Formats: sequence, structure tokens, C-alpha cells
Amino acid sequence: MTPSTAEMPLDPPDERVDSEAPVRFIPGDAVEEAPREGIALCLSGGGYRAMLFHLGTLWRLHELGYLGQLTRVSSVSGGSITAAVLGLAWGRLELDSGGSNEVFKEEVVKPIRKLAGKTIDTPSVLAGGLLPGTTIGDRIAAAYRSHLLGDATLQDLPGEEGPRFVINATNLQSGVLWRFSRPYMRDYRVGKIEWPQLSLATAVAASSAFPPVLCPMRLRFDEDQYVPRTGDDLQRPPFTTNPTLGDGGIYDNLGLETAWKRCKTVLVSDGGGAMPADCGKLGPLPNWRWRDWGSQTVRVLKVVDNQVRSLRKRQAIAGYKATQGSKEHREGTYWGIRGHVADYELGSSLPAPPKETRKLAEVPTRLAKLDDATQERLINWGYAICDTAMRRWVVGENAGKPQWPYQENALGVSSGSD
Repeated sequence: MTPSTAEMPLDPPDERVDSEAPVRFIPGDAVEEAPREGIALCLSGGGYRAMLFHLGTLWRLHELGYLGQLTRVSSVSGGSITAAVLGLAWGRLELDSGGSNEVFKEEVVKPIRKLAGKTIDTPSVLAGGLLPGTTIGDRIAAAYRSHLLGDATLQDLPGEEGPRFVINATNLQSGVLWRFSRPYMRDYRVGKIEWPQLSLATAVAASSAFPPVLCPMRLRFDEDQYVPRTGDDLQRPPFTTNPTLGDGGIYDNLGLETAWKRCKTVLVSDGGGAMPADCGKLGPLPNWRWRDWGSQTVRVLKVVDNQVRSLRKRQAIAGYKATQGSKEHREGTYWGIRGHVADYELGSSLPAPPKETRKLAEVPTRLAKLDDATQERLINWGYAICDTAMRRWVVGENAGKPQWPYQENALGVSSGSD
């Protein structure tokens, strides 16, 4: 059923501001003196590692009563898997009445952990590469549909009763974000499709199509599905009819873009992996791998990804430190899988020795099966550092005693700290 005109998203006037900033206003954005009241949660990319780390984040935010206060959830890649499950479960979480951990575990934790017990990237690559009439992106979407999201579409995400969920992909043709949401999906250069009936599994597959293997995701639309004159300079075929998308993290690994412009308070959960140093040495042959174009390309992609993440993180930290009342200032906090609880100087943090958390940050960025212990330790780590950041900078140190989601795999118990 088509929503009423009162629910339809309005297009604010076009204006460009600070084109050199990592987060900038683009045509179609509302440019205001200050961001609107509201709380946004950003969930980064990082495959199953980030998916589970963010699950721990949601767990603690739920206990602190913050899930029900969210006005926007912006996600990329592995974070979009977690966000999609949260969005589908939203109406059953009873957040207005305080919610229940048991309901949260049944509706959000259980399905995500079930997916984390299955490998979907390798079978999808093999089937998409060898079978006619299908692609790797199609197979990834089919796996999400089969194991997690069913036949849900973008219209099954919350409406006015919940936050705006924005699932971000990168349009490889236009070079900017392609945003999936319930009211519309849009690339500001290509145009807008209102109230899309697109499969939620397809949107998440596009958002998590990380290069080079799972990328790209090819979509097909009719020209008349677009609202006329909503694209800046590319509203014409094949940009409109055959958009080619990749992982949202190619453009914005933190999912920060759409949240930073809209909300006064921004919470950032970063499950992205570290980029290790690499001298290019292969056995006894120094720098041999740098002569191989394939290896060079992969390394260059990692450098670009690392720089994008660094710029977005700097933008967030600078915003938290900016003068209150300025356009740049945001309330909120950042936490990351590569962080240390000690850096927050909160005396009552859960123990999380760097020796253990570093190992969790090094879990490969894949959609591959993880054993139960690794799953639970990733969830515990997301829970612990979210708790630390929130109680240090947002809710106050005495806001609810944290307890490990999985005591059996608590951090700081089986091994010593550094």
C-alpha cells in the first residue's frame, strides 16, 4: 500500500557546502545552521567480524535504553546485515516499555548467530562464477534470503514507528553513495525511486559486496520508476536502468555520511579491520609480490580503504571536540574493534586485555563460518567497548551495571592482559 502524501519524503533545496570535507552536503540535502535533534547509530563494515561486534553494541545499547531513542541507523557492509535484522525485528522488541533481553536475544541475536555459523562467500563465488544465468551478487543475496531475511523488502523496515534505516552501497558508475531506505533509494547524481519494493536481501548484498571477489552487484530498473528530475547529472540510461554497485565501505566505511548531516547526536560503532604493514616479500624473493599486478591492486584497495576510514574517523572525533553550538559539533561517541578500554579512563570498564582484543580485530573480513567461542567473544567485545564509551561520554558512569552477554567466553579471564 502506498503511503499517504503526508509521509512522503520532501526534497530540500540544493546547496553545496565545504566540498573538501570528508562529509559534505550534496544536492538534495537539507543545509541547516545546526543538525536536527535526534540520535543516529552508524554501523561500519567488516564482514561477519563487524556483524557480531555490532551485535554486542546493540545488546548494550538495548540495556541502556538507547535503541528505542534512535532516529536513524546508517550501515555499510557487515553492519548492514546486523541493521537489517534489527529493522525487521523492530516492532517486536517492545522498546517503548523498556524491552526484554530475552525478546532481543530471540529476535536479533539468534538469527545473526545462526548466519555466522554458515559460510556463504565461497559457495556464492563458485556458483556465481560457474553457473550460467547468475552472478556472485545474486548468490550472496539468495544466501541472505535463505538464511536470514526471507522475502522481506525495504518496505518491511520501520516506518514512522521507528528510526530511519539507511543501508549504504557505493555506485561504481557515479562514484557516490547509493542509499537504500524505506521511503526511497537514491543516488543524488542518478535520481530517486520512491517506496521501493526491492528485496531487503538484495540491498544488503549490494552493501556488503566488498571487492574484489564479491563486487559488483548489478541491479535492473525501468526508467519510469524514477521520480523525474531528481538526479543531478546522470539521470539517464544506463545509469538509471543498470546501476552497478559495490560495498558501501568503498565510499564510506563507517556509514557516517547520512547520519552526520541529519542528527545532533551520532554514535559510531567501528568493526573495521586493521591494515597490516607488508613489505611485499615472498619467501626469499624480496618485493616479488609488488611485481604482480593482482597483488598490487589488492594492496592499493586496502590503502584506499584505510584512508577512507581514517578520514571519517577524524571527522567524527573532531566533531565531538568542536565548540558547542557550532555547525561542526556533535554529541555522542566513537568506539572501535581496534580500540582499548583503558583509553576511555573509565574505572569501572569490563576487563578487555589488548592481547585478546587484537586477535578479535584480526578475524578476517569474510562471510565465513565462525566457531561459537569466537562469535561470543566478538559479541562480548562489542558490548564491552560500547558500554565503556557510552558510560564515559554519553550516559554517565553509573548508568546500569554491565554484565558479559556470554560469561563463559568473557574477556580477561582465560589470558592475561598486556
